[in-house]
Amino acid sequence: MDNSLIGKSTAFICALLSVVLLLGACAAAGPRTTTIPDSDKDYVLGVGDILRISVYGEEEMTGEYKIEQSGMISFPLINDVPASGFTAKEVEAAIAGKLNPQYIVDPRVNIEVLNYRNVFVLGEVQQPGKYEFAPNMTILQAIATAGGYTYRADEQTAEVTRHVKGALKTFVVNQDTMLKPG
Repeated sequence: MDNSLIGKSTAFICALLSVVLLLGACAAAGPRTTTIPDSDKDYVLGVGDILRISVYGEEEMTGEYKIEQSGMISFPLINDVPASGFTAKEVEAAIAGKLNPQYIVDPRVNIEVLNYRNVFVLGEVQQPGKYEFAPNMTILQAIATAGGYTYRADEQTAEVTRHVKGALKTFVVNQDTMLKPG
């Protein structure tokens, strides 16, 4: 047999063995999870959320408002108010600040999220796509909503992509992880 052929075969077998050992070590380590930062405990509003905004004693201002593509809500008297990227408390304060004292003295503003933006379930599920978010929804509930796993799915872990401090971050998590809209 040719020595160059033996050398190539040996190199191929060594490379293949290295890959097998590496995959075995990864599998032995078990599922890995990464903790998602808790810095965003308060729900951050986003485009598509529908809000019920109440101004105490001002029925004509109280109503449903959708956060538009611009990230704003159009509010009577004060026009556009930035909402996307802020918590409901922050938007309440912004509206109250714009109304006081020019239009209403010491306004009391309350915001309730009526409809959350959707979640997107992708990967090895029966019906990947866009689904309606429900408060306290877990990864497992979202997977069930998408028809369950396919036969190829890794059922131990999942990946979640979230906006964290203005950047998209992906985390490897378990099925009990709570989802957020978007």
